This record gives sequence, C-alpha cells and structure tokens, in this order.
Amino acid sequence: MLLVGNGRVITRDPENPYIQNGAVLIEGDSIVAVGPEADLKAQAIGASYVDAKGGVIMPGLVNCHTHIYSGLARGLAIKGCNPTNFLENLEQQWWKIDDNLTLDGTRASAYATILDSIRDGVTTIFDHHASFCEIPGSLFAIKDVAEECGIRSCLCYEVSDRRGAQKRDESIKENADFAKWAADARKDGNHMVAAMFGGHATFTLSDETMDMMAEANNGLTGFHIHVCEGMNDVWDSRRNRGGISPIERLLQHDLLGPDTMLGHCIHVTPAEMDIIKESGTWLVNNPESNMGNAVGCAPVLEFFRRGIPVCMGTDAYTHDMLESLKVFLIIQRHNAAMPNVGWCEDMAMLFDNNPKMATKYFGRTVGKLLAGAAADVIVMDYKPFTPFSDENIDGHMLFGMMGKNCRTTIIDGKVLYKDREFVGIDEERINAWTMEQSKKLWGTLNEREY
Repeated sequence: MLLVGNGRVITRDPENPYIQNGAVLIEGDSIVAVGPEADLKAQAIGASYVDAKGGVIMPGLVNCHTHIYSGLARGLAIKGCNPTNFLENLEQQWWKIDDNLTLDGTRASAYATILDSIRDGVTTIFDHHASFCEIPGSLFAIKDVAEECGIRSCLCYEVSDRRGAQKRDESIKENADFAKWAADARKDGNHMVAAMFGGHATFTLSDETMDMMAEANNGLTGFHIHVCEGMNDVWDSRRNRGGISPIERLLQHDLLGPDTMLGHCIHVTPAEMDIIKESGTWLVNNPESNMGNAVGCAPVLEFFRRGIPVCMGTDAYTHDMLESLKVFLIIQRHNAAMPNVGWCEDMAMLFDNNPKMATKYFGRTVGKLLAGAAADVIVMDYKPFTPFSDENIDGHMLFGMMGKNCRTTIIDGKVLYKDREFVGIDEERINAWTMEQSKKLWGTLNEREY
C-alpha cells in the first residue's frame, strides 16, 4: 500500500472536492480511500509514505492531443525554413521531420515527450503520430517506450495521401494492427494502452482513403483527425471534393461519432457544428499551437453553447497542461473582446472533459481522487499566501501553478517521479541516447554534422 499525505487534497469529486489536511491511500493500481490523513492512517499500517510537504495533492493531468514525432525538434532550425502560412509551415518543417524519422527516431521522440509530460504532472496522453520514413511498427515502438516509462497512452497513426499510395496503405495497416492489439490487450486487463484510428487533415485525405480507413477500422475504435486547422481543409473540400464542407465529408464516410475526436476545428461553420453535435463527436482545442501557427482562434465558446464536448490538448507546443489552461482563457477573451468569458469552459475542458475522454478509452475512472479510481496522483509544490479552499481552487490553478510545480508523479499506483527525481528510470542514459538520435535527424535535415 501507498499513502500520499501531508498536503491539501483536490479530488475533482463533487461529493468531496477538498480536504485541508488530506491524504490518498493507494493499493495496487487503484485508489482505495481519500480523506483526512488522521483517518486514513489506521488503514495504512505498513504502507509506504509519500510526503507532499504541505503541497497540493491532486489527480494527474490528461493531454488529449499531442505529437510525439515533434519530440526532437526543440532548438532545431531547418535550413530554408521560413514559412509565411500554415501549409508552408507543414511543408518546410513538420513534414520534413516526419519524412526523416526512423523507428529509433520515433523511440527517442517518445522518450523526450513522455519524460517531459511526467515532469509536468501529465499522467495520460493521446498521441497522433507520423513518421513517414518508417511507418510499420512505429506505434508499437511508442507503446514499448510508454510502457517502460509508465505513462497511460492512447496512440494512433496519421493516415495521409501526401506521400503516395504505399505510405498511405502502410499507415492504414499500422492503425488497424495496433487497434487490434490494443483491443486484445484490453480483454487481458491492460488499462494503460489504448488506440484510436488517426488521420491527418481532410485536405490530404481522398474519399477513397476515408473509405479505406473506415473499412480497416471496422468499428474497433474512434477516429482522431485534424479538421479545419487552417483554411486548406475548407478550400480543398469546396474546390476539389464536390463543394461540400470537411465535416460533411467525414459524415459521408462514417468517420464521425461519440468515439471520434476532431482536432482544432477553427474554421467550421454553424451547419458543421450542427453535424458535430448531432453525431456526438468530440473536439479537442490546442490554444498555444493555434496561436503559434497563426491559424486563428477556435470558436470554443460557441461549441459549448451548442453542447458540443471539447477537450484540451497541446499539439506538442508544450507538455504543460496548466500553461495551456492559462493561454486558452487569454486567447478566448482577446478574441471575444470580453474580459468575463471563457472561465467555465476552460476548467471544464481540462478537469472534466479530458478525464471523461480518458475514462472512455482506458476503462478506468481517470482524473478524480476517489475510491476505485485509477491511482494517477500528482503532488504540486504550492504554498498559498491567500485563502485556499474548495471555493477558489481553480483560481489558484490558473494564476498560481504551472507544470513545473510538480514534484511527484504517480501513475497506475507506481511512483515514477519523486521529489523531482525519476524513480526506476535512467534519465541520463535515455537523454544520452536521445541526443544521438536527435543529432542524426538534424544532420539529415541540414546535411551537416552536429
């Protein structure tokens, strides 16, 4: 057994939201009790103890959209890369990276992303991968790294026509093979790895390819697709796909539904929102990435008004979900020119909808500290200098905390990161090997040695 105590406990359980001097008792991969530490000590005889040192004990965070393939890009400058629009950014940077990403490069990218996520208190990721240099086995390579490091992960591969029929077919097969593996693993009780069926953006997906995706998936899982991130999707659908919208195309090819999650959706119309709502499809917003790519501000406030469920992701712009929480509020208020909007939607995305999506895909209650839930717990260094209670938790989250406040991360009942040091993970060895792989990738991209 494991007792996490000596801290303020934020549960995200409406029946018991906050405990001033609280603790969480863990047995195996599950939480068995949450309450005042004095009450739990009688049940925790012989348990190991994690001291929160007066900090905040809370559920691990969920990132509903990231890209492991960008893991080796930090500090990289590709010769000749000077994009003036979103498509040029894809062509000059991201597609060049994934065109040259080997299986070892994929593994190194996974290590970089996952270790940073754990440091920032992220215990679950939904990844959307691309490595057109070596596609077969890429999701299984990421899965192996995720299992080694201990993070909860839902994976998919980015199907696209952009590199021809052979690469498209390999991408579809990788998704299908991994989805079948994940379904079998779930039957055997694996709640740490899940699968979605990935697609790039609709402007790189032909009608034939969409039909092939639906057939290969055969109802195994939901789809994870970029939609209307830039205007490329809109123009392509209107000019080249029969004059219909991107969302209509997805509907026609049976790619929508309550298990599907669409990324970005910045340039969708009210009619498309109606389709999204009626089909039960989920959306995921990535505020910092959208700003960085200069593609616009997604109408998330309108999505909520219409009852469309929206999650929060980072698109790998950061691995810090609390950073994204801050930026979402800023961009929505700036866009609306109103300083009193976005708060409720912001909190609902990260602390309600993200856990719901994770709970759907992993078959465990995620994102809450209560008996029976998955034992994904983090400890944040945070000693408030203003009143702190269940009435203002979110205000302290928004204005007082960042991912770097995380001092301890527990996933599936295992202490992976304690007092800012990894446990059972040889970080120095991993970083050295990852550095070798990044130098190889950078050298290939710029035709020089590093």
